[in-house]
Amino acid sequence: MPAQHESKTRILDAALRVIRTKGYWATSVDDVCESAGLTKGSFFHHFGSKEELAVAAAGHFAERAEGAFSEAPYRKLDDPVKRLLGYVDFRRKILGRELPEFTCLLGTMVQETYATHPAIRKACEKHIVGHADTLTDDIAEAKKRLVPRAKWTPESLALFTQAVIQGAFVLAKAKHGPDVAGECLAHLKRYLELLFDQPKEKE
Repeated sequence: MPAQHESKTRILDAALRVIRTKGYWATSVDDVCESAGLTKGSFFHHFGSKEELAVAAAGHFAERAEGAFSEAPYRKLDDPVKRLLGYVDFRRKILGRELPEFTCLLGTMVQETYATHPAIRKACEKHIVGHADTLTDDIAEAKKRLVPRAKWTPESLALFTQAVIQGAFVLAKAKHGPDVAGECLAHLKRYLELLFDQPKEKE
């Protein structure tokens, strides 16, 4: 059983690497197996199809992201606005990795499959919204303290941050580099500072 679990994890890790590099449609089962160093027999022992793998990979990606973000230094800050701005800063630091390593598997897959694979679309929606929800409590606390009469909701602002981030990833792919994504996240940080009327830090 442990060996089977290990082989499944290797396939999921390979799916993250290959799909983020090539996209969902261009990725084949053979590509994933080659990257994982496993046979197709091993693949079909764990997954009935590439679509089933994609749904599982979405959850695997979200679980790994949750671990990384929950342990990030900004989570230890005592002020909700500082935590929110720290989240954006943490996102900017991730841009130092290779393009497939900092872009989002969920955004990549949902753009390709939203009209053709409802199971993948729903999985991507669940985990994108779930990640946005991790910001909602800090936003709600900051709103209550600083701008209680504002008409926007914490949930809508949390989703807005993800819209900016996903759009930044698309531009990074289009320009084949992280610089434009860094500029977008810098604008996002400035917007949040203005929204909560925070003094702007020197960049």
